[in-house]
Amino acid sequence: MKTLITSTGGSLDASFDKRYGRAAWFCILDEQTGKTEFFENENVNATGGAGTKAAEKTVELGAGKVISGDFGPKAKDLLEKFNVQMVIIEEDDLTIKDIVERIKG
Repeated sequence: MKTLITSTGGSLDASFDKRYGRAAWFCILDEQTGKTEFFENENVNATGGAGTKAAEKTVELGAGKVISGDFGPKAKDLLEKFNVQMVIIEEDDLTIKDIVERIKG
């Protein structure tokens, strides 16, 4: 399964971003191979609909799970429609590497 993690930057050392639609970057973790890829969120500064566009990008990237700090109602509805699991992490000061290591166990 692929997992999307919201990130402030394009590397494993970047901080976890608790904003879903307004996250600067999306990290895709392939849980089978352990490989990570980073994609810049082109809708980070959208005047509206950033959450919906993020949900569309999540589906386009093939993620079955999203880890973020919060999901707006429209994003939630769209993710549910495509059976994408939503995981909320409320901790501060986590890096993408911290989360990836948790997932890998």
